[in-house]
Amino acid sequence: MGVHEPAVWIGFSALVVGLLVLDLGVLNRKSHVLSFREALSWSTGLVTLALLFGVFLWMREGTQTALEYYTGYIIELSLSVDNLFVFLLIFQYFAVPAELQPRILKWGILGALVMRAIMIALGALLLQQFTWIIYLFGGILIITGIRMFRGSGDRIEPDRNPLVRLVRRFVPMVDGYVGQKFIVRGIRGWMATPLLLVLLLVEWSDLVFAIDSIPAIFAVTRDPFIVYSSNVFAILGLRALFFVLAGMMDRFEYLKPGVAAILVFVGFKMLFNGLFHMPTVVSLAVIVGILGGSVVLSMRKTRLDARGGA
Repeated sequence: MGVHEPAVWIGFSALVVGLLVLDLGVLNRKSHVLSFREALSWSTGLVTLALLFGVFLWMREGTQTALEYYTGYIIELSLSVDNLFVFLLIFQYFAVPAELQPRILKWGILGALVMRAIMIALGALLLQQFTWIIYLFGGILIITGIRMFRGSGDRIEPDRNPLVRLVRRFVPMVDGYVGQKFIVRGIRGWMATPLLLVLLLVEWSDLVFAIDSIPAIFAVTRDPFIVYSSNVFAILGLRALFFVLAGMMDRFEYLKPGVAAILVFVGFKMLFNGLFHMPTVVSLAVIVGILGGSVVLSMRKTRLDARGGA
């Protein structure tokens, strides 16, 4: 397990806080729907920064650390893109107006950062105390990948979600959205708006995806700093990436099977790590190949469908 100086943690944390302040406190202080150009510029900037951070790790700690970081980042980014599909389905189910979606994404990302930090610390502690749990993580990833490939869980059914049921049972709610407010004062006192329910469901989906993504990256590295930094860079770009992909998510038909294949691959890598150690550069090549192939095939199918429709 890698050991990093406090200065590295403090410096990275300061970078993350600065990016959050710039994104949410300066450029987008007032929640608004990002234009495609704004979202693409911010997404490109964050991806570039994430890649440069890998160069920093390579110069400071060597090739192996940089490869582990890049592999983890690509895994987390692919899983984050899949998470965006779920966000879109949630927004469609609750008919969330476009102007309210940025506010949900803003708080959802902040919540995701906190949850990932907690789960990474917990995962590192469990792996340190119980080495056999790596096989449990591998099994979880394989089962999740198979379910994802078969399309299980694609339907969003909030009425069956235990958190939604709990809120609807014990928290009084108004019928419609009230601007950007999560809670309003009504006839019966303080009442929740549907926007609060949407936010809780988004946070719930973040938690579910964290259960998949955290074990996946622990298959690449046991270094908590690499795990956390790759997670953070993937999450920071989620809000802007949503507005880049929102209008064309249906074009990436093979992305979900690609992500499922990555989960299964990483799961088997964890299960057989004791018998066969796969070099990190090979893992990175396989993951990039799967993800890139799924995107290329999706774009090719979109073009063929367009020609057929014409």
